[in-house]
Amino acid sequence: MKLLKRNSFLSIVNSYLIDSPQPSNISYMWNFGSLLGFCLVIQIATGVTLAMHYTPTIDLAFISVEHIMRDVNYG
Repeated sequence: MKLLKRNSFLSIVNSYLIDSPQPSNISYMWNFGSLLGFCLVIQIATGVTLAMHYTPTIDLAFISVEHIMRDVNYG
């Protein structure tokens, strides 16, 4: 607990996330919404990353998908 008070960055994180007052009507649906928001951010990030490797032309579309499937990590 002393580390949270001494380090300025951890002190800010502690004040915003841990010590902040929470509403009394938080239910499991709030957790579900947070999980859905996190999944949306992950899907947007991976979609943008894969879109950087895709070429949307008639001649190169199949080759770019093949490149994504074979050469791109987790593609």
